[in-house]
Amino acid sequence: MNETSFIFSVVISTLFFTSCTVNHQITVAFYNVENLFDTINSGVKLDSEFTPNSEKQWNTAKYKKKIDDLSTVISVIDKKGFPVLVGLAEIENNHVLDDLVANRHISKAGYKFVWNDSPDLRGIDCALLYNPAVFKLVKVEMIPVVNPNDTAFTTRDVILAEGVMGKEKFYVFVNHWPSRREGEEVSFEKRNLAAAVVRQKVDQLFEIDVTANIIIMGDMNDEPENESLAKTLGAKPNTTEPIANDLVNLMYDESIRKEGSYYYRGNWDMIDNMIVSGSLIVKEKGLGTTLNDGHIFHQKFMEFVNDRGEITPNRTYGKTYYGGISDHFPIYMSLEIR
Repeated sequence: MNETSFIFSVVISTLFFTSCTVNHQITVAFYNVENLFDTINSGVKLDSEFTPNSEKQWNTAKYKKKIDDLSTVISVIDKKGFPVLVGLAEIENNHVLDDLVANRHISKAGYKFVWNDSPDLRGIDCALLYNPAVFKLVKVEMIPVVNPNDTAFTTRDVILAEGVMGKEKFYVFVNHWPSRREGEEVSFEKRNLAAAVVRQKVDQLFEIDVTANIIIMGDMNDEPENESLAKTLGAKPNTTEPIANDLVNLMYDESIRKEGSYYYRGNWDMIDNMIVSGSLIVKEKGLGTTLNDGHIFHQKFMEFVNDRGEITPNRTYGKTYYGGISDHFPIYMSLEIR
């Protein structure tokens, strides 16, 4: 590359990043996409229910519709473009991610992704979509959640993606903690275990830099005021001013208002969480956010209205095939340059 070409490349890169930070905020989103499976029985995971000959009759047409619907949602979360980072839960494999990022609605975003097969028995893992022109991926760590007292216990790995935006380093965690299927009281220790694993890694990052830029997002299957998030992870409410090495749950006020991203037995649950380090709120320069910048995203095409007039996420499956998108609404936050 000659000197002129190099300068041109630097200028273009600078202008691109500037447009994403000064003239256009950076959107960070998380979305539990409800069982994004292909139609092939892997023979390894418990995925046979998502095959053409199963009771669900999960076929190519249904799969393609779901991919198209999910990409439509991702394409409209940011009104002026595409989210730079999208954490995902309930992803079967890299093949469904290939299909998702290539879909016509979001292919222009140029997403790359982070994913790895984890020990979850059903094969539903976390993933991270990222725009490589804005988020320069440096390193990825897949953090296992293990119980030394129960070797049979398995759950999803936590993704930790280290990257650079502008001149700043960011640490992005994507989570899907153990479910409440066995009952909240029976299963809460499993979520505490996942929270402790994330907290340990956060403490290691703060030991290196108390002003570290940290984003922790995911389906925690707990609400902001529950023990796993409020005590074990130590994510504080977004109702008081933090210090740099605090963790702050931007969805706390949504939960207090009884709003949520997931609807279960007549109640909204705020089990999808967006947590940031206090540095992202208190810093005077660089990319930052505000205490009230955690949001639930939904539009009419994502909603189902029942006979009582209640609005819920329009899910793909219940007792039968509903043809909807997901049983969760996505959540998001914004970063703007200061």
